[in-house]
Amino acid sequence: MLEDIAYCSDKYQYTMGKSFFDCGKADQMAVFNLFYRKAPENNNWAVVSGTDEVLEMIAGLGGKSEEWFEKFLPGETYRPFRQYLAGMKFTGNVYAMREGEIAFPSQPIIIVEAPLIEAQVLETPMLCIMNHQMAVATKASRVCRATNRPVSEFGSRRAHGPWAAVYGAKAAIIAGCANSSNILTGMGWDCGSTGTMAHSYITSFGCSVSGERLAFDRYLQSHQGEPLILLIDTYDTLKCGVQNAIAAFRAAGIDDNYQPLYGVRLDSGDLAYLSAEVRQILDKAGLRRCKIFATNSLDEYLIADLERQGACIDSYGVGDAIATSKGNPCFGNVYKLVQIDGEPVLKRSEDRAKLINPGFQITWRISKDYPEGEIFKADVTCLRGDRLCQQIEAGESFTICDENDRYKFKTFEAGAYHAKPLQQKMIENGVRCYLQESLADKKAYYQANLARLSPSERRLINPHYYKVDISDDLYNTKLNIIDRLVKDINTQFQDENAL
Repeated sequence: MLEDIAYCSDKYQYTMGKSFFDCGKADQMAVFNLFYRKAPENNNWAVVSGTDEVLEMIAGLGGKSEEWFEKFLPGETYRPFRQYLAGMKFTGNVYAMREGEIAFPSQPIIIVEAPLIEAQVLETPMLCIMNHQMAVATKASRVCRATNRPVSEFGSRRAHGPWAAVYGAKAAIIAGCANSSNILTGMGWDCGSTGTMAHSYITSFGCSVSGERLAFDRYLQSHQGEPLILLIDTYDTLKCGVQNAIAAFRAAGIDDNYQPLYGVRLDSGDLAYLSAEVRQILDKAGLRRCKIFATNSLDEYLIADLERQGACIDSYGVGDAIATSKGNPCFGNVYKLVQIDGEPVLKRSEDRAKLINPGFQITWRISKDYPEGEIFKADVTCLRGDRLCQQIEAGESFTICDENDRYKFKTFEAGAYHAKPLQQKMIENGVRCYLQESLADKKAYYQANLARLSPSERRLINPHYYKVDISDDLYNTKLNIIDRLVKDINTQFQDENAL
């Protein structure tokens, strides 16, 4: 089924498509934006992941027979449309943020410029991919920002299906996780996978203290030369688990000279207390480089609290909190038509948050140099080629204003700022033109972006809000469309009353 992912869609994409086809709108050039309105869990921003899978999905659009489409578009009236779909491939352009980019509300994460039907039918599979991966990546970012220690993603068993497990682990690594337990993720992105033992391994040697020791001995014998992590909380962490681990390490000749690493894992109980006690016991036994790993339904809040308490934990494993984005499992990306045949359009709503920005856009990220390095200062979304866009491209001085408070403004002087466009052209005339990056490169790109935000913008609780604005031309275009709509609605209503 994965080869058909471009058709993991809602039927209304195709019922709309038939109407577009029947009335001659199929080839009208459309521009759609994928963006989100509000970041989850009071975040000010989200982490982009899923772009590569979207590009692969778009490449898979087409190549199906008319008979294939007849399975969900039956009947003689659909025949001409089925014939059109059987010959349709994506021929447009796609502009998108790179994976690992930090995106703010209302900014176009993906822009599709294509004939109307080609662009419309991408909506559901594109949102399916991006909403899942951005939910996981943004949650993983929060979890990893709760500590300076490594975080491993262990959530496959809680993920919403195998596809979600594999691609969710990939998104988590981009957003800061050190590794994942998922084998297919490790193979697919050449990043390896990690894991040692479960409680069932210990109990399989008999439910006894001697059985636990035997389990440890056999494991160390089987895995010499690999990372060696023994799970010590099956029966009693302090009275037998850590003692058996120390004895097994000694018997196997494992000490602080062992490479690559060795350690113990805690999966239950008071992790702050137990880790401190285990650390003392290990140090007293001369195993000072023995690592302590912690798991057990952790999330960013529990990890931050463990850090505050001074827990002696060297690395964390996090499962369902990341794999399901547990605090906010449904990410809010939407896909909206913003231009048709060169004319900006929008959806008007009484809910101000749902009022979208019309037109073919580009977002510029403005940064400045400081002694500590380059720091992001503001983002501004423009209509492509508008006055502000031209000023930024030319490196001229410019001023941006807060959309909701025009008395709040900031000026950037020529020569005192850097600017980069966030949306890169990734498909041109139906052909991919942006080279695929390695997972390590995507993660490094995210970490470089994160470092360029101020500490107050990176914090988990009550983050400082980064400046995100739109150009005056985009602002005026939006207001003019709304004014025209309101006038049209009022005129129609008055004409009906007159009748």
